[in-house]
Amino acid sequence: MASVSERMAAAPSARAAVDAAHLHRAIFVGIAIFLAVAPFLLYPVFLMKVLCFALFACAFNLLLGYGGLLSFGHAAYLGTASYICAHTAKVWGMPPEVAILLGTAAAAALGFVFGSLAIRRQGIYFAMITLALAQMVFFFSLQAPFTGGEDGIQAVPRGHLFGLIDLSRDTSLYYVVAVIFLVGVLFIYRVIHSPFGQVLKAIRDNEPRAISLGYATNRYKLVVFTLSATLAGLAGATKAIVFQLASLTDVHWTMSGEVVLMTLVGGMGTVFGPMVGAAVIVTMQNYLAHLGAWVTVIQGVIFVICVMLFREGIIGVLARRLKRPL
Repeated sequence: MASVSERMAAAPSARAAVDAAHLHRAIFVGIAIFLAVAPFLLYPVFLMKVLCFALFACAFNLLLGYGGLLSFGHAAYLGTASYICAHTAKVWGMPPEVAILLGTAAAAALGFVFGSLAIRRQGIYFAMITLALAQMVFFFSLQAPFTGGEDGIQAVPRGHLFGLIDLSRDTSLYYVVAVIFLVGVLFIYRVIHSPFGQVLKAIRDNEPRAISLGYATNRYKLVVFTLSATLAGLAGATKAIVFQLASLTDVHWTMSGEVVLMTLVGGMGTVFGPMVGAAVIVTMQNYLAHLGAWVTVIQGVIFVICVMLFREGIIGVLARRLKRPL
């Protein structure tokens, strides 16, 4: 049995965990309220773009921030789901919910295959393998007849959700995207705070010790890799319906770089950091678009500033100052 001193030492950490859970619950409620009123304050299409990339960044953060695995090829899953969703909706005439599910399933299958290959290596070798595999997907997307090559798949019909909700109206589609975003983020939150998530953090911090405790670390890595790819695919499929387009931009290596930037700017290994990072980057791209190629330069400058001054990211620094996990 635990001694009195051990129980007293465990009590503050237990209270801190409960306080953190209450804080996170309040933040999620605040996010839900904001999402409910946001289309009356901001342009719905812009908000949908932010939500799609926020979910993409959260999915990537699950792999990097909690699994400790740096992937340079996550655009492969975003783009694959986008193409499959767009093709099934436009050519096969599938309703949007089925098209999104098929795109997400394709990303999950691709993530499982690529993950099975990549997790055999660690560090920079793992990152380079993911980049090489993603480039294979890019060149396949460029040459495959059903992807439309450089033109992509355009004029994707939004259709009617479950045959009832007309998604051609931006406001209706916005609330569907908001629900998808919230469900995806809450699922990630549950994974992070589950026993599986605790093992992931142990593997991230000290894999040899996790192995010595009897955990099959490669199996955990494969599962989190597949989960991350699946959620990235969900973001990509939703994005294809929103913009009625699937293009090579979605599978290009720069998209993989952007999601890394979003995660680092917001705060790697934090719950809400990738959302903030995605909002910052997408807002910059949207409102500085008139600067052309200079947007990339500005993003690079912001990245350097964050690395030099805010290594923990925006939310990471805020969490340290508040002494609360965010």
